[in-house]
Amino acid sequence: MNLSCGPKTFKNIRAIIFDKDGTLLDTQDFLRRLGIDRARQLDAQIPGVGESLLMAFGIEGDRLDPTYLLAVGSRQENLIAAAAYVAETGRSWAESLQAARTAFDESDRLFQDEDTSPLFVGSLEVLSHLADAGFKLGILSADTNARVHQFVQTCQLDDIIQVKLGVDDGPSKPDPRLFQQACTALGVRPEDAIMVGDSPLDIEMAQRAGAAGTIGICWHSQDHRHLSQADVTIEQLDQLQVVA
Repeated sequence: MNLSCGPKTFKNIRAIIFDKDGTLLDTQDFLRRLGIDRARQLDAQIPGVGESLLMAFGIEGDRLDPTYLLAVGSRQENLIAAAAYVAETGRSWAESLQAARTAFDESDRLFQDEDTSPLFVGSLEVLSHLADAGFKLGILSADTNARVHQFVQTCQLDDIIQVKLGVDDGPSKPDPRLFQQACTALGVRPEDAIMVGDSPLDIEMAQRAGAAGTIGICWHSQDHRHLSQADVTIEQLDQLQVVA
């Protein structure tokens, strides 16, 4: 099957693998609020580290930078970064990790019922159309496996999404093994699959794995500079078109 995207046509494609946050799910507001609370929780334990952590997360005012740690990193990577800021205050690594875990766990508890981020408009229709056309669809996210499965269930995508993979304690993006693992689970080769994501790490991961193509998505923005390595960039998902 062929997939057209702007001036680019990808031929003989069997599978499409999507990132979750920022690609299918409009999570910017939720992630920004979560990051602010994580920084606040940690600052309450170790005064002075919160502001630096907000900068590392990429939070400035009401904006979350889509290229920074909170938007593209796994929970474990964010936790390690937070612990590193604590360690700079002279505390042991064990104490630093424990402080970061306590802050993150408390934020997770507080926000467990607030993650109601919506699908980007039109995403469900596009996914359904692609599945009906015969493409195998998967999700490969830097979020935890549990939250990826929760997302699929909440959005009622179980009949559409065949593979649901997150990152717990193993390798994270842009490790190509993740894309290869997703392809294996879908029963295809990397060279028969396309990656769609909003982060340079999505693009790098898929290209290193030998993907057939990479599509960068930057919703409702013409500033695609951070996705310049992708084969093509789009501003909304319905720019993906099945062609004969």
